[in-house]
Amino acid sequence: MGVYRRTLSYYRPFWVETSLALLLSLGVTALNLLKPWPFKYIVDGILSPVNEATRPAHEQLQQWFGAMPGSQVIFILCLSMVLITFVAGLINLFSNYMLIGVGLKALLRIRTELYAYLQSLSLKFHDTRRSSDSSFRVAYDSQSIQTIYNRGFTNIFSSGLMLVATFVIMVKIDARLTMLSLAVVPVIVFLIHYYAKKVRTQSTTIKERESDLLATVQEGLASIRLVHAFGREDYEVGQFRRRAAESLAANMQMTMTSVVSALVVGTLMAAGTAVLYYAGSLHVMEQKLSLGDLLVFASYLLMLYSPLEQLTHTAWAMEGAAAGARRCFDILDRPDEVPEAPDAKPLRQAKGDIEFRDVDFGYSNERLILNGIQLHIRAGERVALAGGTGAGKSTLLSLVPRFYDPTRGTVSIDGHNLREVTKKSLRSHISMVLQDTVLLSTTVRENIAYGRPGATEEEIMEAARRAQAYDFIMAMPEGFASQVGERGGHLSVGQRQRIGIARAFLKDAPILLLDEPTSALDGATEQAVMAVVTELMRGRTTLIITHRLATVHGLDRIVVLEHGHVAEDGTGPELLAKNGPYAKMFRAGQHEA
Repeated sequence: MGVYRRTLSYYRPFWVETSLALLLSLGVTALNLLKPWPFKYIVDGILSPVNEATRPAHEQLQQWFGAMPGSQVIFILCLSMVLITFVAGLINLFSNYMLIGVGLKALLRIRTELYAYLQSLSLKFHDTRRSSDSSFRVAYDSQSIQTIYNRGFTNIFSSGLMLVATFVIMVKIDARLTMLSLAVVPVIVFLIHYYAKKVRTQSTTIKERESDLLATVQEGLASIRLVHAFGREDYEVGQFRRRAAESLAANMQMTMTSVVSALVVGTLMAAGTAVLYYAGSLHVMEQKLSLGDLLVFASYLLMLYSPLEQLTHTAWAMEGAAAGARRCFDILDRPDEVPEAPDAKPLRQAKGDIEFRDVDFGYSNERLILNGIQLHIRAGERVALAGGTGAGKSTLLSLVPRFYDPTRGTVSIDGHNLREVTKKSLRSHISMVLQDTVLLSTTVRENIAYGRPGATEEEIMEAARRAQAYDFIMAMPEGFASQVGERGGHLSVGQRQRIGIARAFLKDAPILLLDEPTSALDGATEQAVMAVVTELMRGRTTLIITHRLATVHGLDRIVVLEHGHVAEDGTGPELLAKNGPYAKMFRAGQHEA
């Protein structure tokens, strides 16, 4: 029941609309209960002879219509059937419109909340999950909250109301006949419960299979260059077909459950109806019941079975939707591994003095990436991080903007423990240029201004000039309004890097983090980009990772990491003179060049 209670919590802001819609559904129920009665009066009061069973109907029509001809009375009664149906449908239209609107507003709310929370969760969370699964939960699983409401709670209310009202009227008409007709109901209730559990399990399987299928599509299309380069189109299609077949099998299993359950429940309801017709016909023959009463009773039995059948499908729909809602709440219940402290304060004017004190870090408790890091970087100092693959360079860099928190120890800026400042204010003082510059599928202008949305056109252009990107941007068909394509696919690697550097120039943050900014470039482009990077470093506290040590040999300091430890720390010439790990890497790099 926890899933359903949490789902209802998303509808509390809309209780006025919901209450009004449910009040309207009361009117619909009352009108639906009136539908069989005009025909009863036609049968008992006009078409049937007067006897003990039909006398009340004859007397009632005479009281209402006096000596009016029977044909006119029949016309009025038939017209009343149309009016009752029309008014009930009209009220039901407004009620459904309001309920669907409320459901869509709640859907918007949970989707926004889910996406916002995914944005706030640490990289450690996203590193261990497929982005396609998170996308599936936001786009598809979130719809379950609307299903539970519109096909669940509101159906339960209206169907339950109809059940109670119908049962009361049927008992007043013929209590014995009512009990005979409802003898199958306990069995139907048991079957609803039995099949509902199967539906929930099978719905969860379907969600997982559909998420796997979406992941296969996204990964295959995102890697289309690699697929074409290695001629693996048939393999990727085979992978897709396998995932699609698994999804098909899960859906077929769910379909068979629905079909079989519908057959069993429908047969039981038919048995109850048959009992009614048999026993009711005997009552009419014995003049204990009029033919009109039997017709009304049969109509009410259908009204009783219809909401009962609707409740059956509602239970299955809610169980299926509960599987999707639970997947959404699994995300919302997950604790943020890089939490914002309740008393966190904004970091104001940062100078850029960075200190690592006894820092350990591991993605799991079994293996530490960083161990006992002691490092102090003064404001304005340019420091390179060197070391082999897996030494912990990128991990150390990621601790500065709090993408991760240390397992032990503290990281501070200007003496402020990063755990005690707000993440947004911290990151506002940091610019980053990565090995693979991430560009959004929008214009050049918006990509440059991404870190500073309020920048003027002149400031954006000046940042492009300083990054030596202005000329190639202006050569594009629409200049700064040109689309860069998905992930910057319309630009070369060097052009994407210059856009990323222009973004950093425009942000003008006191701390600059550079992770292999030139590793994917050819020699000539690397020199040009590195000249721009050198300009970008000026006056900023800089941490740069690069395997091309010749480009950073002249920086203020070089810190060499080995197996998560600081192995060496000093200027390039000092470390060369020590003939230690840095000297070996430096000479190896020159030999390769």
